[in-house]
Amino acid sequence: MALKTARRGNIPPFLVMEVMRAANARVAAGGEVLHLEVGQPSTGAPAGVLAAARTALESDRLGYTDALGLPDLRAAIAGHYREAYGLDLPAERIVVTTGASGAFVLAFLAAFDPGDRVALALPGYPGYRHIVNALGIEAVSLAAGPRDRFQPTIALIEALDAPIDGLIVASPSNPAGTMLGPGEMADLVRYCAARGIRLISDEIYHGITFGARATCAAALDPRTVVVNSFSKYFSMTGWRLGWMVAPEDLLRAIESLAQNLFISPPTLSQHAAIAAFDCRDELEANVARYARNRALLLDELPRAGFSSLAPADGAFYIYADVSAMTDDSEAFCKRMLDEIGVAATPGIDFDPGRGRAYVRFSFSGATEDMAEAARRLRAWRR
Repeated sequence: MALKTARRGNIPPFLVMEVMRAANARVAAGGEVLHLEVGQPSTGAPAGVLAAARTALESDRLGYTDALGLPDLRAAIAGHYREAYGLDLPAERIVVTTGASGAFVLAFLAAFDPGDRVALALPGYPGYRHIVNALGIEAVSLAAGPRDRFQPTIALIEALDAPIDGLIVASPSNPAGTMLGPGEMADLVRYCAARGIRLISDEIYHGITFGARATCAAALDPRTVVVNSFSKYFSMTGWRLGWMVAPEDLLRAIESLAQNLFISPPTLSQHAAIAAFDCRDELEANVARYARNRALLLDELPRAGFSSLAPADGAFYIYADVSAMTDDSEAFCKRMLDEIGVAATPGIDFDPGRGRAYVRFSFSGATEDMAEAARRLRAWRR
């Protein structure tokens, strides 16, 4: 007799990881790949972080920490909010997590019950809907488009056929890189607060903006859950460390869940991350490189026929409408990789329906790689 398997695992794969696997297989076979598929800085962790990690390896036994994280790291993150946003957040509300992904799992489990409805904009980070669906929560799609700047709006929420229990926002967003202005964010926060809708604000791309600064939702309503990470701005993807600004009413539930699900976040990463906030010069140099890469691709992609591009206000992505070239973005990206060695992510990862007409390019890599990718794309599209 066959053994039972749980339905909760029947979620789609994260296609960017599938593309990266295909790109790595090409390299292993002796080919060359320009990586514009994955949202990962090509730089490593800052020098101060590496030095702190070496010190911790030599001097600390690296045992379990408190489930909510090292007190010194929580205090350092609270200090970051004072410096970056002028917010006086108590360190007790800071929850250190195993990556931002761990924060989302804890937040969704603490805030929502099975059967609750949580709205999110499409296109959007696929992990949101895959995690909530795996937890028995219903992911409710908001079909955001260029007119909405690919962001959730009150009009889109009010057009739904039933009320929602939660809303996920990301500003800057993945894959479009668009941002909610201060007024737009405030309107959404007020709307949710008046209707008992729990707002989850994904702020992992804060610090990587090109013009206006991003608005921190924690400044607008203390009941908002704010998620951030050391992966993007701090260039520490593989260290698997994130954090959450947790509302008071969820804090005890989050702690109990963290104790049972994770015990504690990675201890070595926590010790090292305390130093990250003293590495601003190095981190800002990374952002300056992203800005150069963004300018290069915004100039060069239209010359290769990619003429309809999202504004890319922040993060390190360009979301390109390729409907004039294909109606199958997955096959299009496979051909691009096979024929010219440029890896990009099909839009169906971020929007299973309309994403067939979109491709996401990441410009988090080296500037010379962006220039070479643009050259190959121009030649390919002739």
